[in-house]
Amino acid sequence: MTKRIALVHALKVAMQPIEDAFRTLWPAADCVNILDDSLAPDLAAAGRLTPELFRRFCALTAYAEAIGADGLLFTCSAFGDAISLAARTSGIPVVKPNEGMFDAALDQGTRVAMIVTNPSAVASMENEFYELARARQSVATLTTVCVPSALVAINNGDAALHNTLVAEAAEQLAGYDALLLAHFSTSYAEAAVREKTRTPVFTSPASAVRKVRALVERGGG
Repeated sequence: MTKRIALVHALKVAMQPIEDAFRTLWPAADCVNILDDSLAPDLAAAGRLTPELFRRFCALTAYAEAIGADGLLFTCSAFGDAISLAARTSGIPVVKPNEGMFDAALDQGTRVAMIVTNPSAVASMENEFYELARARQSVATLTTVCVPSALVAINNGDAALHNTLVAEAAEQLAGYDALLLAHFSTSYAEAAVREKTRTPVFTSPASAVRKVRALVERGGG
């Protein structure tokens, strides 16, 4: 039976990378896109996750359940705590955008580097990484490099400049066990990054598809 997966996006630039990842890794899935591009500006304006934003994430999760989704994947990395709350109230598997990628990185080693382009996502992602590391009793450390100019470039439609800026940042991160491209949009730079480093590179879309597929196919969270 075909599984329906709801994909909730806060940024339009996240949509194509996850669609490509599903096409490659789980083409039989019935993916439904739910876009609320007011989420990111509202978070930026508030400067924090507000009670209203928490309620909106729970409402988005309830909507995904109402349309018959078998699983739900959020694609924006700045809303970790809100997604965690939504997951606790949901009857279907709910996956954060980066948990699959963090799992894969921790399997790889203890010295992890991450390239981020959205400054508002840094604290949430670092907290999520270390929470997972503690749960796995890992002593892993995370070095984060933020390249906000790359986000400006991709939002302006300049994917080539975005990829160049991310690859230049990757070139400075030698000697790590794993290199993470933090956001779904950052995965556009994967090929350019691989040309600049010998470090194993992990992207959030591919890892997220593997994670949500495993949870849905085994029937739970």
